[in-house]
Amino acid sequence: MIIFNIAMRELRSMFLSPLAWSILGVVQFILGYMFLTQIDTFMMVQPRLAGMEGAPGITDIIVAPLLGNAAIVLLLIVPLITMRLVSDERRSQTLSLLMSAPVSMTEIVIGKYLGVLGFLFIILIMIALMPLSLLIGGELDFGKFLSCLLGLALLLGGFAAVGLFMSTLTAQPTVAAVSTFGVLLLLWIIDWAAASGNGGTATVISYISMLRHYEPLLKGVFNSTDIAYYLLFITTFLVFSIRRLDSERLQH
Repeated sequence: MIIFNIAMRELRSMFLSPLAWSILGVVQFILGYMFLTQIDTFMMVQPRLAGMEGAPGITDIIVAPLLGNAAIVLLLIVPLITMRLVSDERRSQTLSLLMSAPVSMTEIVIGKYLGVLGFLFIILIMIALMPLSLLIGGELDFGKFLSCLLGLALLLGGFAAVGLFMSTLTAQPTVAAVSTFGVLLLLWIIDWAAASGNGGTATVISYISMLRHYEPLLKGVFNSTDIAYYLLFITTFLVFSIRRLDSERLQH
């Protein structure tokens, strides 16, 4: 119950800020443009696809690229959403009051995480409505569509966990946003280093890459290894956040 109250408080505070509404508008505008562009691409290649056996459909040409682009856009946006989670409370000196309350650091961290996750899932639902609109005049491969949505949901969960942890390290929201973006970008492009490496090191680097585990889900390939990676990734950064705040509470 306490976790739920913290989550709802966090979600309400986001919608009281013009930043949240601006983010919703900008994300929808950018992805809406990309969505219409992919539709134009599909309309141009459709005559050639008609005579091909096993030709890619609407889901492959429109939906998967849209959600792939959404991941990149949200990689830029999520740091702006998570930067104030803890750093703003530390800067306004309300964090000490929160720590003195009869609530555990685990409840605080999970509550704040669920709050920001709720906002991100609102964005996810708004994105999902774009492909669903194609049902008016076409068909979707719901297996691939749900796989893509699951991949993006897990990816957003990972983004939010990193953002929350980086927010516990500083009293400056801007520093938290920049450092979150840096960590996420590194985890996104680290796969390039794996491509040029060899042996066990390349395997380890490849496993760390967020992109490497997202791409199969975009293709409709459901692998328990990819799901386990994201769940482990999220849990790790949440534990880091809890330990960080616990150590700070002990100092006080």
